[in-house]
Formats: sequence, C-alpha cells, structure tokens
Amino acid sequence: MKTDCSVKQEEFDSVGRRKLVAAFDGEHISSDGGLTLLHQVDQRFGLMRKFAACFKDMTKSEWIEHTVEELVRQRVFGITCGYEDLVDHQTLRRDPLLAAVVGKAEPQKQALASPSTLNRLELTPADATPEARYRKGVYDGPAIENFFVDAFLEAHRAPLKEVVLDLDATDDPIHGTQEGRFFHGYYGNDCYLPLYIFAGDFLLCAKLRTSDIDASSGALEEVQRIVLRIRARWPKTRILLRADSGFTRDELTVWCEQSGIDFVFGLARNARLEAMIEPELKLVRAVSLEGREGAPVRAYRELRYRTRDSWTRERRVVAKAEWLGDKFNPRFVVTSLRPEEHEVQA
Repeated sequence: MKTDCSVKQEEFDSVGRRKLVAAFDGEHISSDGGLTLLHQVDQRFGLMRKFAACFKDMTKSEWIEHTVEELVRQRVFGITCGYEDLVDHQTLRRDPLLAAVVGKAEPQKQALASPSTLNRLELTPADATPEARYRKGVYDGPAIENFFVDAFLEAHRAPLKEVVLDLDATDDPIHGTQEGRFFHGYYGNDCYLPLYIFAGDFLLCAKLRTSDIDASSGALEEVQRIVLRIRARWPKTRILLRADSGFTRDELTVWCEQSGIDFVFGLARNARLEAMIEPELKLVRAVSLEGREGAPVRAYRELRYRTRDSWTRERRVVAKAEWLGDKFNPRFVVTSLRPEEHEVQA
C-alpha cells in the first residue's frame, strides 16, 4: 500500500505577526551551539592538548580509532554542555558539532567514542602495572594537579602582586550505594566532601574525599603544593589564604606563619569570645533600638585570643558585634594581617 509522504513543514498558529513553523528537514543537527565558543578558547590556549598530555593510552597504535586527546576532548566538552554521565555519549556519538570540536576530520560520517571506550579514562590506576595495561589508559596524577596551577600562571602575562587562595569544602550528594558513602550530619545526606582551592575564577585543586573526615583534611598538603609551584614562577608575589572556620586548624596557621603566607580564617564563636565583646553587643543593640528603629547595627573590635588547648600561640582576632533588629549575630575571624596595614573594620 502506498503511503503518503510526510510534509516538510508543519505550520501552527501565528505568534503575533510571525509564523510558527516546525521543520523536519534538518537531518544531523546539534543543540549545543556554545561548543563553538569553547572550541575557540581551547584553540587559543591549548588547554585540551596540555590536559591530554597527562594521559597515556597503552593500546597499540594500530588498534586505536580514537586518540587520547579526542577522548579527553569528548569527555570534557560533554561535561561543559551538561552531559555528566557516560551513558549520554551513546546519543552524543552522532552529534556533528561535538565531533567537529573533538577533531574528527569528517564529523558527519565519523562517530565519536562510545561510553565503554570513554570509560578507559574513568577507572584507570595511575601506574603502568599489568592491571593498568589491561584497562588501556593510564593517567599521571601529579601532572594533572600541576596542569590546573600552570593554566592559572600562564593566563597572566606578568606576575601578580597578590594571589588570594580560597579554600572550601562542600557536599557532593550520593544517590546510590557508591563506595565510600557516608552520612554527613551538617548536610543531612549521604555525600562526598571534596576540597576546592580557587584563585579568583581559576580552579587550582579539586580533591575528592569521603565525608567522614574533618573539612580541613589534606588542605595543608594541597596548599603547600600549590604555593611551591606559584613561588617557583612568581617568587615576589604575596599569597593570602582565605577560608571559613572549618579550616582554622593550628597546623595550617603555623605553616602559614613560618612560610610568610598571610591568612584570614573564620573563627567559630564560643562563650569566651562572646564574653570578650559583651560591651559592644550591648552597645549595638541599644543604638539600634533607640536611634534607628531596630535596624541592624555593627561595631568592630580588635582582640588577642588563644584557645585553651588547640592553638600553640596567641593570635589576632577581629570581632564583629552585630544586632540584626531581633537577635545578636557576632562574627569572628583570625588573621595574620597586621593592624597597621589592615584596620579592624577593613
């Protein structure tokens, strides 16, 4: 029986003075137009080429259809477009624009790597043991760590006067029964607790950790590695560390003091600290209630403080006494910055 040919276009109700038409003659298309911009950035700075150099494929060259650099490009560009799971690449294999930025000579004809092929980059040990050879792909852990710091350094034509390193830990929720899962009371779910270190918009460290640890676990080692690499290129650059109270640990602050690194860390409030700024707390509450109809009021005070047993020395603490209109909100930071250079409120 002869079938009717489908129409090339379907016309819907107009939108204002414009026609609304659905067309079915696009053939191979891509919805990720932003890939062209990412490709231009990569062409200028060569990030994917440098990152791919941190991997080695143990497969014989005559058996390879997709090079290591192509695999790295496909995985990274896929993630930047929101495709975090490998299974997404079963469909993305036929995306012509993704194939083009990956480097396929004929993107309309050459399929990209399948999820199982990409998996060679996901589960490989960082050595050349027989097990690694069986899995085909091997990564160089130290080279990957250095890649992120070098990308930051090479993005600047001249050394910066100051580099601020921001440390943070956050939850990475686990939705299954992955290895290393642990329930974190603060976040209220099973999660990992990765460590991040940023310099402005540049990511310098992303370390995956289980959540049954202190937030600062491993931070000292990562900071030492990053600072060493920065100082090797920029020996005169001032370095400042910033973090919340989860990183206010004596081993980190002592190392900063001994290494000429400044720091500003949050300090968890306690009864001793609040007692030290009790006059300021009473003052801001009185000023708020009497003169500004309960509006927030702040006052700042310089303190010298040492914990009873966890700190090895007394340090400068800056306190903020704040009344929010209905409750107190005292805040504290411990810092190595000198008062003559940075006043209390600054």
